[in-house]
Amino acid sequence: MTAAETRAFRLGEFHSFSARNRRFLYLVPAGAIFELDGAAELLIDRLAQGEASEDQLIADLGAHGFPVADAQELIAELYQTRVIVSGNFAPEPLQEAPADFPLQTLVLNLTNQCNLSCQYCYEFGDDKVATPEGKPKFMDYETAQASVDFLLEQSAGRRTVHITFFGGETLMNFPLLKKVVTYAHDRAAGQGRSIDFSLTTNATLLTPAIIEFLSENRIGVTVSMDGPPELHDKLRVFANGRGSYDIIAPRVRALIENHRTRPITARVTLTKGVTDVVKIFRHLKNDLGFHEVGFAPVTTSPDRLYAINERGMDDVLAQFHVLADEYLEYALRGEMHGFSNVSDTLSELCQGVNKSHPCGAALGLVGVGPSGDIAPCHRFVDSDTHALGHISTGIDREKQKDFLQRGHINSKYDCHTCWARPLCAGGCHHEAYVRYGDTGHPNLHYCDWIRDWTDTCLQIYGAISAHNPEFLRVFAERKAIS
Repeated sequence: MTAAETRAFRLGEFHSFSARNRRFLYLVPAGAIFELDGAAELLIDRLAQGEASEDQLIADLGAHGFPVADAQELIAELYQTRVIVSGNFAPEPLQEAPADFPLQTLVLNLTNQCNLSCQYCYEFGDDKVATPEGKPKFMDYETAQASVDFLLEQSAGRRTVHITFFGGETLMNFPLLKKVVTYAHDRAAGQGRSIDFSLTTNATLLTPAIIEFLSENRIGVTVSMDGPPELHDKLRVFANGRGSYDIIAPRVRALIENHRTRPITARVTLTKGVTDVVKIFRHLKNDLGFHEVGFAPVTTSPDRLYAINERGMDDVLAQFHVLADEYLEYALRGEMHGFSNVSDTLSELCQGVNKSHPCGAALGLVGVGPSGDIAPCHRFVDSDTHALGHISTGIDREKQKDFLQRGHINSKYDCHTCWARPLCAGGCHHEAYVRYGDTGHPNLHYCDWIRDWTDTCLQIYGAISAHNPEFLRVFAERKAIS
């Protein structure tokens, strides 16, 4: 008898879920999804009772009518994919980030100034990490040029790169934005490459001329907006306390009507008292006409007046489920729903994402402040504590290495037994710093929430793959474009 015949098999690391009467496995080390057939179900259920040798498994399958050769082939396939394992098997840790990983995206903070005084703002609010004192409030053209050159130099091998314009309020420095678009297009074209643009705005400064420019240059636009006026105006206010909804609503309608080259999306910040997710979605999607609407809980210390407590987050999750059910029904009809929290997760599932880090911060993405300081992302711009260098001298590789090592999933021991880690990787660096004082700390306050939501999206993926797989092609196309 050979060692292969006597070795004991056990279940590997996966998350089991069902969708429309079909069983699936989300294989954690690979970030892959498998649909189980009858034989695989029998084998998985058998090993759920305890370890078994190959002979025992073949015998069990044979008792249900499966030929020996088919049983051996199935065992070999499940072993190869690590659905089942044996001996002292342990998944290999994810690789450390290479020091010369090419940039993909530059977030250009054109200004650190804003014409609103949103109380929850991470840049100016109680939990701010920025230290802008003594630094320029508006980026100048020379710094912007150097930033574009830096992106192109540090993105070797990429045919397409991306610039996101950010603030403060981005459009407060619109003249510079126009110059950057022209300069970046020319520089990229001279290298036989292309460059894509997007921006985030509060929409208060939109004009017909600005909208025309954004449309002509295919600049993607995300509007920060928190729903109908009675919700939006709770915290998104001017310095005098006046709500901003009546100012931005007509401008948003004009933007959606006249920007014809890119879909317009809304980004909602959920805070205490602004958690009616379904109502907000209906207003932004159906009444105003946004293409997609995405939601994120406010990043804040738990003791802030606008922080959402645990009960509030449970209510948010319940409403997410309502929209997720709608999303699935739309998808099965081949229609887009517009709830981007589902779309974003489906996109990652289709790509088989298995993250070493929560996002591209300090890896494929960096932020640049008005002064030219380089930060891991836009949320750390103007923070002396988190600066990674300057656009004139480049990235300090030791600081970058320290940031990435802290944020790597291998360093987050609380995450090592969590089946959702390929998509979460511990959560946002900035959220971790605000909550725990360490950019590499896992966001433990969201763990159960994230697992529940990830399971929901897996079920949606499974149902679509079984009943309308053609719909998932749009997410494959997203990957090809990026």
